[in-house]
Amino acid sequence: MTPLENLIEEMSAEEAWRSIVKFLSSGVERAFEEVQRVMCIQPHADDTDVAAGGTIAKLASEGKEVIYVTMTDDRLGTSDPEMWPERLALIRMREQEEAAKILGVKELIWLNYRDGELYPSLKAREELIHLIRLYRPDMVITVDPWLSYEAHPDHRATGILAAEAVMFSPFPHAVPGDLRKGVKPHHVRYIAFYWTRRPNVYIDVTKYIDLKLKAVRAHKSQFEANWPVFEQLLRASLRLMGKRAGVRYAEAFKVLSPQYLHCNVFAEDM
Repeated sequence: MTPLENLIEEMSAEEAWRSIVKFLSSGVERAFEEVQRVMCIQPHADDTDVAAGGTIAKLASEGKEVIYVTMTDDRLGTSDPEMWPERLALIRMREQEEAAKILGVKELIWLNYRDGELYPSLKAREELIHLIRLYRPDMVITVDPWLSYEAHPDHRATGILAAEAVMFSPFPHAVPGDLRKGVKPHHVRYIAFYWTRRPNVYIDVTKYIDLKLKAVRAHKSQFEANWPVFEQLLRASLRLMGKRAGVRYAEAFKVLSPQYLHCNVFAEDM
């Protein structure tokens, strides 16, 4: 037997599984400290601010560059039949611009797929690969597409597309036109999923909770009417994650190295 087999032989199956998971997960707790440029790929304006706004404010305050890529045009996000979808899309864009200023995000990219109609496609994946190669982020932050019972196609598709783009961006013959344009392949060090049931990294956002709430509230078309209730729920969620992390308020992520996005039976437990 090989040395690794011998090591496994000395443990129970559960002990061996835990040891492998621990080994593969080594270093992810330092991911947010190590990165200098982060690309957030979100389904809609407001998703990253709600899920990770404290982390974004923290990264920006540390001098790290943050880029937002918004996949859809947000034309559906209203219950008001008098609100024209084209007008709402413009409102949502302006609100995201204001929230980004609050958090310290300086670059916003809009792909303008129709809200509620985003599905994984080669075109969308190639657009994201191209953007990753242009901006060369150390980390991509996105929504967890494997969240149980997630019914929104934009959320599922965004997470899948972002993960696929991270996985394929180092391969020169994926989107081969990039090579002809002088856009080189790029290896993303980490991908971090928010709204995940299996977090492995918690970021202390206690110092940034007021900035986060201010940024979220800038999305007036979404939250102003029910802000007291939404703020209470948001604070409670941050406090719950804080209790898990041993701090006052925290945001939770599932962080993986891209090589573990393929044929890795341990990824769910990492």
